[in-house]
Amino acid sequence: MKLQLVKQTQAELPDFLKDLNSEQQKAAATTEGPLLIIAGAGSGKTRVVTFRIAYLLQKGIPPHNILALTFTNKAAHEMKERIATMVGNSTSSKVWAGTFHSIFARILRSEAENLGYTSSFSIYDSDDSLSVVRAVMNTLGISQQQVPPQGVRSRISSAKNQMIGAQRYANEAGNILEKQTGQIYQEYEKRLRLNNAMDFDDLLINMINLFNNFPEILKKYQERFRYIHVDEYQDTNRAQYIAIKMLAAGIHRNLCVVGDDAQSIYKWRGADIRNILDFQNDYDDAAVVRLEQNYRSTKTILQAADNVIGNNRKQLAKKLWTDNPEGAKISVLPARDDREEADMILKALRTEMNENFLAPKDFALLYRTNAQSQALEDALRRAAIPYTIVGGLSFYKRKEVKDTVAYLRLLVNPNDSESVLRVINEPPRGIGATSLQHIRTYADEHNISLFEAFTTANQITTIQKRAAGSAQTFASMVQRFIDLKPDIPPTELAVSFIEATGLLRMLKDENTEESLDRWNNVQRLLSNIAEMSAREENPSLEAFLQQIALVSDTDEADTTKNRVALMTMHAAKGLEFPVVFIAGMEQGLFPMGRAENNAEEAEEERRLFYVGITRARQKLYLSYAERRFRFGELIFAQPSRFIGEISEELLELKVGNMNYQQSTPRKKPIDVTIIRQPFFDDIPKEDFFSQVPPTSPKLRVGIKVKHAQFGVGTVQALSGEGSKAQALVYFPTVGKKHLMLEYAKLQIVG
Repeated sequence: MKLQLVKQTQAELPDFLKDLNSEQQKAAATTEGPLLIIAGAGSGKTRVVTFRIAYLLQKGIPPHNILALTFTNKAAHEMKERIATMVGNSTSSKVWAGTFHSIFARILRSEAENLGYTSSFSIYDSDDSLSVVRAVMNTLGISQQQVPPQGVRSRISSAKNQMIGAQRYANEAGNILEKQTGQIYQEYEKRLRLNNAMDFDDLLINMINLFNNFPEILKKYQERFRYIHVDEYQDTNRAQYIAIKMLAAGIHRNLCVVGDDAQSIYKWRGADIRNILDFQNDYDDAAVVRLEQNYRSTKTILQAADNVIGNNRKQLAKKLWTDNPEGAKISVLPARDDREEADMILKALRTEMNENFLAPKDFALLYRTNAQSQALEDALRRAAIPYTIVGGLSFYKRKEVKDTVAYLRLLVNPNDSESVLRVINEPPRGIGATSLQHIRTYADEHNISLFEAFTTANQITTIQKRAAGSAQTFASMVQRFIDLKPDIPPTELAVSFIEATGLLRMLKDENTEESLDRWNNVQRLLSNIAEMSAREENPSLEAFLQQIALVSDTDEADTTKNRVALMTMHAAKGLEFPVVFIAGMEQGLFPMGRAENNAEEAEEERRLFYVGITRARQKLYLSYAERRFRFGELIFAQPSRFIGEISEELLELKVGNMNYQQSTPRKKPIDVTIIRQPFFDDIPKEDFFSQVPPTSPKLRVGIKVKHAQFGVGTVQALSGEGSKAQALVYFPTVGKKHLMLEYAKLQIVG
């Protein structure tokens, strides 16, 4: 029945849909009921979703009945801009398109009072949340040296993503760390409530709470959102999955999810690949469309990606293909260490630039961990090649910007105690830590916000009159602008208020290059408010603060400048480049050591490699180092087994003089044997190690040894002699490690 409807629709396609290939057309024209679009890398999924929404609008579906959920603001803006070119801006602007957090925040603003918040609630980013966690730990007397606050914040976030509330977490705590986290979690939630604030996770959790507790509100939004689209469905977490399922459970059931299970790489932040793998179990009447034609990469690159991902057991069937040229083979660069690896990459990059007339912006250097960037940065700096770190310090994470945002949040939500604490001495106002603590104690005892306590500071007998006067002066200044807020446009209000705070004057008076740069950053933020005011129909500080609170690193990534892009594999998702280098292709690094004995981790690492491969359009380089300093140790490495999963005919080995200067010249090329399938544990040890007796007669396979950092482990293999003697040791804490005996300083323990 469904397929027949699709064919009938195909015969009556509007002209603009005829620009799509047949499968894309099918996806765009299948509008009724659940639909799973399995969209391989480079298959034009954003284009398909855009055309699908435009098709709905042309059929007469009101734009406010269409919801499109994305993971970045950038994707949402791109979608709306494309729709506008087909149906006009006045129509496209009424479509509900945005990130999960921005759309849910928009709904929660309207429904906040039902949950005990005001519509002006603050949204705390990860830094704000961490600040609250630290404050709570101080109050509870929990040592931040013994219990790292970042770990606590991460565990609380993970619990929320799994729909585990503070009380349940505390009740189910099994060890001391979990019990302490449970205590902090409970107090953390109280602080957020008192501050009239939600963290990122609350935007999801509170949507579900709203729908569960108020069925009539759920029904209202089920009726409003008759056509729901979810981009990157493989990246959804448990809370997002539940919220989507609730919205789509009404009478319309027109849920379209788009994604690629092979690109599910965010398990560490809560993404659940089962959401896309089990979609057909959730909706047994779902139509399925596979977008398998790739428009990005060469045949060689696609074949390599297919070779690799084919080793994963948990996946949806698909096979990418392309009409693009065969393309160059994938180059493998073996190096002695990370310095030589960087120099080899640099030489290959220069060759590509000279021979193929490429610019710096045509290159991406990808790596598994941020620590790997140093050697690459050093090489590019020496060669005077411009580069940029994607995912580096965000503009909105800079101190002066966060200070300014905190000030503006006070105008919108004076109950926001975290903002008060952040700015009270920026610039200094003579309110010391002891006075602040007394004011906070007073606020807690009288069950009022910190700002309210500031307004009555003269009644607090435990602080000096001077500090009390400063506190009240500060509160009066803020209150004066709160009172002006209804009558003054957002830009004028923000500029006048920030000037009144003394922040700009403090930065200018410092008169250093750094302080003037910070002054410019504040001015840039204020200019953004002016730009928003000129762009939006009903501009407000609330809307501006919500926008910047939900900005992601991906939204800020600028790859348009003529610079080589350096980034982790995770940061590269969604991007593409003519030439891509993937550095550090070594066992224990990529895949990470924890994947050696964990099938799920291994499959996630492989998906990450798949993402890295498919970022390349024309040429792909893979490099690895024979030895590399990690965790303060010089560790001997074997090439990644992932290289071995690529067909040999697709690879070419690049070995030669890379002009790398070292005190001891190389006498012979390094061993470039590539680990091929089956996995490490299934390969005879002689395939990895020569049978040369180890240097130390006391050290033998099977013996237990102790390492200063990794603890006690078992020797699994030995090779080499003298300064080249190595051991493969399995440590329960970190997995298998290749160690140079000269540096590892192993102690035999049995």
